[in-house]
Amino acid sequence: MLRLFRHYVPTSFLLLVLIELAMFWSSIFIGVQLRFLDAGIDEKLLPLWPKAMLFTSVMFISLTAMGLYKNLYREGLEGTVLRLGLGMLMALAGMSLLFYLFPYLFVGRGAFAWAFVIAVTGIILVRIVFFKYIGSETLKRQVLVLGAGKRAEQFKQLRRKSDQMGFKIAGFVHVHGEHDIMPEDSVIHLDIPLIDYAQQNLIQEIVVAIEDRRKSFPVEDLLDCKMSGIDVVDSLTFFERESGKVKLETLHPSWLIFSDGFQHVGFQLTIKRFFDILASSLILMLTWPIMLLAVLAIFIESGFRGPILYRQVRVGQNWRLFQVLKFRSMIVNAEKDGSPQWAQKNDSRVTHVGKFMRRSRIDELPQIFNVLRGDMSFIGPRPERPEFVEQLAEKIPYYAERHRVKPGITGWAQVRYSYGASDEDAREKLQFDLYYVKNYSLFLDCLILFQTAEVVIFGQGAR
Repeated sequence: MLRLFRHYVPTSFLLLVLIELAMFWSSIFIGVQLRFLDAGIDEKLLPLWPKAMLFTSVMFISLTAMGLYKNLYREGLEGTVLRLGLGMLMALAGMSLLFYLFPYLFVGRGAFAWAFVIAVTGIILVRIVFFKYIGSETLKRQVLVLGAGKRAEQFKQLRRKSDQMGFKIAGFVHVHGEHDIMPEDSVIHLDIPLIDYAQQNLIQEIVVAIEDRRKSFPVEDLLDCKMSGIDVVDSLTFFERESGKVKLETLHPSWLIFSDGFQHVGFQLTIKRFFDILASSLILMLTWPIMLLAVLAIFIESGFRGPILYRQVRVGQNWRLFQVLKFRSMIVNAEKDGSPQWAQKNDSRVTHVGKFMRRSRIDELPQIFNVLRGDMSFIGPRPERPEFVEQLAEKIPYYAERHRVKPGITGWAQVRYSYGASDEDAREKLQFDLYYVKNYSLFLDCLILFQTAEVVIFGQGAR
């Protein structure tokens, strides 16, 4: 793992990105060479580097929007082919539009066709090699977990192959005084020093998952391993790095106090506000025709009466209340008794137009005005109703900490977890929200923005 702008990125996927970026860049040069192989390159097309940069950027954004650069990629061959096909269509449409708006960037139909074919062929070959060799078991980091008791039980959640993309758990070391919970065949009872076992089995990292460190913490053994070049981390840091969330089960205040992050002051806030205004303005320019159609559809379905917009009180930054704006997707007076209700799957209160708007996220578009007004950020934790916040803060530890930043239209929890409609869902999403609050950066905001396109296109988590 590498940490870029406080966000963890697998080195294997970073290598994949760099190889494919180089391939996209070179595709334009190779395509032009093949097109003008006999006649020589037309000087009007030079220089080629701005066109190569444009082609590379559009291809990268399109594939990122299709989820092809996620570190927890779980699609099989069919899913990869589908996403790759949609990504290529998106890139083709984007390039066509840019060529129409900026004709001097066009390299000609023949050269562009060659470049596109080379890029598509190249990415297929690169992906085959990547998943067959780079992601193989032999190149994974060997991880040894110190502890086999209750705290180590959370490793059972890493059951999918994609959950262990860059590492392999070699086993769980029994700790004296702890009751083992992990499967017996995975528990290691050491009869030699920890450092000797680690070196004999090529262990590269030791994750400390001991329940009571006051009674059975092997300081000397771990110090020996650390000084010998083996990484030693606690389970909280490990899960933050590998799963992109802060685990609530083992979270303690001292970890929050001494860990880095939680920086939301000065120049960083100015950059974020600039990003919010820029992203919101751009989305507004692109979607205003869709918003007009949504207004017309709601108006017609409601029999030319009833509100178009839905206003609801939500909790913002530092627990300040504000009114969020959304297109009305439910019947009027959906909560007749006045008590707040979670939206359920196949909720009968949702109208026919509302069902489509929720699936495509069109109902969220008016929140752009909340962002421009400063009540919300474009990226951030989902704003919740004060009634739900009060209930959840009593049940879930650290729930109030998600309100240290402005809520957002989309966020890390929204792109990494499905729609939440229960206390357990809220608890799970909080772990992603805490990761975002802790590790916020413009890089992470851009990553979330790109991945939101995948959520919208594939209708993930809509209700």
